[in-house]
Parts: sequence; structure tokens; C-alpha cells
Amino acid sequence: MTQFDNYIDGQWVPGASVSSNVNPSNVEDIIGEFAQADAVQTERAIGAARKAFAQWSLSTPQQRFDLLDLVGSAILARKAELGRLLAREEGKTLPEAIGEVGRAAQIFKFFAGEALRMGGELVPSVRPGMTVEITREPIGVIGLVTPWNFPIAIPAWKIAPALAYGNTIVIKPADLVPASTWELVKMIADAGAPAGVINLVMGRGSVVGEVIVTSPDVDAVSFTGSVATGRAIGAKCFASGKKFQLEMGGKNPMVVLDDADLDVAVDACINGAFFSTGQRCTASSRLIVTEGIHDRFVEAMKTRMQALKVGDALAEGTHIGPVVDEKQLQQDERYIAIAREEGGTVFGGERLEYSTTGYFLAPALVTGTRPAMRINREEVFGPVASVIKVKNYEEALAVANDTEFGLSAGICTTSLKYATHFRRHVQAGMVMVNTATAGVDYHVPFGGRKGSSYGPREQGSYAREFYTAVKTAYINPGSL
Repeated sequence: MTQFDNYIDGQWVPGASVSSNVNPSNVEDIIGEFAQADAVQTERAIGAARKAFAQWSLSTPQQRFDLLDLVGSAILARKAELGRLLAREEGKTLPEAIGEVGRAAQIFKFFAGEALRMGGELVPSVRPGMTVEITREPIGVIGLVTPWNFPIAIPAWKIAPALAYGNTIVIKPADLVPASTWELVKMIADAGAPAGVINLVMGRGSVVGEVIVTSPDVDAVSFTGSVATGRAIGAKCFASGKKFQLEMGGKNPMVVLDDADLDVAVDACINGAFFSTGQRCTASSRLIVTEGIHDRFVEAMKTRMQALKVGDALAEGTHIGPVVDEKQLQQDERYIAIAREEGGTVFGGERLEYSTTGYFLAPALVTGTRPAMRINREEVFGPVASVIKVKNYEEALAVANDTEFGLSAGICTTSLKYATHFRRHVQAGMVMVNTATAGVDYHVPFGGRKGSSYGPREQGSYAREFYTAVKTAYINPGSL
């Protein structure tokens, strides 16, 4: 069995223990044994990042461009191989996994350019003869804590801007899916990143994550994951004065109006609700449908769902791969049972047998639901969508906004009036019209409102708001 070590201060270092990385399509397929760092190793990684920051923060834009561009090219050269690895460890279908790897490469290429595009401002002062210069500087050591549902894309969109703007990194990937991040860190090291600039410490959040969040030598923390964990991290960072960025849950609405093109609406809802096994924070988990199209929409959804093939993520023709692990599968089943208990009618949602032992679940559509039901309040994070029937657009908008979350929202309509009004009045960070709520380009900002996000946006040029600090300098030219 291959063992994969942590990466600390330019060296591959065995962990205090190891953990098996298991294929959710076939639990007998062990991808490898991955090191589990302890608190001492995590502190070493932080110390290495602190030491390396002195030089890396003064590196030239060209040096940072060259590194990130080389990494992007390396990812593209191995896209099929890395996609297969990602599908094995997380359970995305192979086409989805290869697409995610390609996106990671695009992110590195984009931020290579951002390293060169960093600018500032020179403005006149209100004081005679004075000049004001406004610049951005790297923050320092960044702790990155990433989730299991996008094993290479989310690490990429945190690592790339952190490096582009001159910061050093300690990253802890999700314990369930360390392999993709391990490969990404190895490519960064092989591309010539100086020792200590990037450090990989794998292991439990209660050990590794706790040290990262509480260490006085970590200047900022970027986290993507559950609401409960995010809020706990935010409280600890606030107490110690760290800058922090949180991307957490979603209970994303997709509104379908009477005038919608039915085929367009069903395509958007099938994609948003069930692809990637519904394991996306941007998934369309609440389908809010006006009464004139409701019955036709539900029947069309059921017909499409019956045509979806659930199976091994690597198998040709699979539309939906397995749930990531047994714990998540049990959570999905628990919410399906709760929906039934509360009066919902469930189509699909049964555990499936396959030629291999894995965590396979048929997509579930819950009809006859009310906004107050738990299935419409709490994030399931699986291939489960509920339908809420409403009278009209006004009620649909009210229901869409009736949630503690505000990540992504969508509407299917042929009315420019309603599409325009929805875009302005829905309480979400991202809005989609006649397309799935999931899926954002790599060069635009990603993030939400209310309980979904805290701090500056991720991705695109907006990423610099988190990964840099603004400095205002006054210059008196007459004294020089």
C-alpha cells in the first residue's frame, strides 16, 4: 500500500499515524494510506511558512507568475489522470471530475496573470504639497481548510491567490479526500516553490485544524465547509484578531414560473439538484413552483429522474456517482425519512445495490412540502430536492428568501420583467436565470449572503480583498 506523507518546509514527512483513503464507489479499493499530522507537526508547518514569508512576500510578480503558470500547465498535462483520481476518492462521475481538474488549471493560470496585474493608486492629498500612495501587501501566513466535495478546485482557488499575492500557506484538506490536494501540492513543489512557501498537513480538524485556527503565527484563515464548523472557526479567529473568510452552507431556491420553458426548467433542476450527487453548496435543494405548471413539472422531473443512471463514478454512462461515505449516506436517508414523517411524498431516494460495494443512493424528489418543513430549512447535502407549490411570483420570491442562507438562487421564466425583478430582490450572492444554480466561472466572484458566507468573495479579482492588506502612505516630496 502506497503511503503519502505531509509536506513541511520543503520535505515530505511521515505523519504521527495514517488514514486510509477509500473509493466510495468500491470500498474495497483503497487509494492509499495518507499521513495524519499531529499538533507538533502542524506547528512546524506554520513555523516554516512564517520563516518563508520574509522572502516570498518580496518576490517579484514575474516569479509568482512563472510558478503559478507552470502549475497550471502541469495540471492540464495530467487532466485525465488527476480526474480519474478525483473520481475514485470523492465519487464524482469521471466527466465531472476531469472538468473540475481543468477548472483548477484555469484558476492557476488566471491568478498567474493577477500577480502581474496588481496595481495601486496615487492620489493628491487635501494637504498642499502632499501625495498619497495606496498599495496592497501580502498578509502573511494563511491557513487554508478545505472541504471534501471539490477536492482540487477549492484548494486551487484558495492556494493560487494566496501565492499570487505573496503569502505563504499551511493547508489542511478534508480528511476524506486528501489525494487530489496531495497531488496539487506536489506539483507546486515540483514547479519550484521555495521551501516553506506551501505546507501540507493532513489529518483531523480537531487536531490539525484547531492548531491552524488558534496559532498566533497564522495571520488569516480561509475555510469552506459546514455551518457549525465555520461559525466555531469564525469565533476563534475573531477572539485572536485573525482575518477570516467563511464559505458555508446553502439551501438554494430554484423558482419555476408558469411561463417557463418546461424542458429548460427540468434541465436546470436536474443538473442543479442531482449532479455531483447533490453534494454542492450551490445545489438547487428547494424547487419553488407556481401552481399553473406544478403538476407538469413534477411529472417531467420524475420521467427524467428515471432515466438517470446511478453507479460507479468511473463507469461510462454514469450520471450520478456514489455519496461520499456511509456517514453522509445515512444523513441523506435520515432527511428523506424526516420528510416523509412531516407529510411529504418521496419519489426515489432508496439505497441502491451495485456490482461493487459502495454508497449508492437514487435521487429523491419530495413533493407536497411546506416552507416550514425541515427538508426546506436544513441543508441535506445529497441528491435530494423538495418541491414547494406556490400561487404566483410574489409568493415564490417570498419563499425563496425565507431561509437563513443566501448563497445561490435561480429562476426559470421567459419573462424579462420577472427575471429582472428576481435578480434584484432575491437575497443571494449569485443569481442564475434559466440555468442551474450550481456552476460559477473561475474569473468571477463566488460567495453568498446571510448565513452562507462571511468575509470577502473568493475567486476572480475580488480574491485580493482577502489575501492582501491595504496600506495608505503619505509622502511629502518637498522634504526629500
